[in-house]
Amino acid sequence: MQTRRGSTLKGLITISLMAVNVVFWVPILLVVALAKLLLPLSAWRRWTSALMIWIAQAWIGCNGAIFSLMGALRLEVEGVEGLDPRSWYLVLSNHQSWVDILVLQQAFNRRIPFLKFFLKQELIWVPFLGLAWWALDFPFMKRHSATYLQRHPEARGEDLDATRKACERFALLPTSVMNFVEGTRYTAAKHKATKSPFRHLLRPRPGGVAFVLSAMGGMLHSVLDVTVAYSESSPTLWDLCCGRLGPVRMHVLKRPIEPWVAQGDYAEDSRLRARFKEWLGVLWTEKDARLETMLPSRGPDPAAGDAPQ
Repeated sequence: MQTRRGSTLKGLITISLMAVNVVFWVPILLVVALAKLLLPLSAWRRWTSALMIWIAQAWIGCNGAIFSLMGALRLEVEGVEGLDPRSWYLVLSNHQSWVDILVLQQAFNRRIPFLKFFLKQELIWVPFLGLAWWALDFPFMKRHSATYLQRHPEARGEDLDATRKACERFALLPTSVMNFVEGTRYTAAKHKATKSPFRHLLRPRPGGVAFVLSAMGGMLHSVLDVTVAYSESSPTLWDLCCGRLGPVRMHVLKRPIEPWVAQGDYAEDSRLRARFKEWLGVLWTEKDARLETMLPSRGPDPAAGDAPQ
């Protein structure tokens, strides 16, 4: 058992190595991105995009080597056999922590196409990482409040337009589009405030998933239904770096994409919206039951309600 002092030292070394990894790879990534911008030929842009993805995968691989060297991450993954790095996937996962992104990257790196996330517009200002996400064509979304949209109704379609433009870029190379369907990280307070019918999950939000499936049409080959379970609730990056996570369990279920999901107009068709809500409700009910078996016993959760029948 490591002491608190040993844990802190491990954390400092791990996060320092990760910072060095960022400072090494991001400038290389930005040089290639600049070359891509300076010569707007389709073949050149395709080649430089592929090169930047290779750089990003090498960056993730180095993070994995750091975690392995420091004993920071123990990841148990089930269901990744037979996945194709030349395919197009929609990846749907529960969301508990910013650690989720690092865990997903380690589980899927080079097993499927590079994961692309939809990010809040403000994250473009994160030092080094914001520029890297921009160079890698991560879509940045403006999240307007309901009050803002009431005052500026013309802004209602901005996220949809951003999604469509991003999906057009995703068509150039095999891509895995990542979506945290709950829209925010799970906490007991959010669970209680939203009156979620699930024991371990927040309510899924179908809009983003529907827009991606509609914009990408028949391009996406499968849905990867991902369930992540931590030994400790709501772990932080510091917990990861200090090796305090305990085993992280991940279950991956490959699901077919049915033709109806790319048909109709989600914004205008109330029947399609209801069908999407029902479809995601079934996925989330199954995921909630799966989490019940994956999570360590922590006693009754006072914030959780009864699971839907």
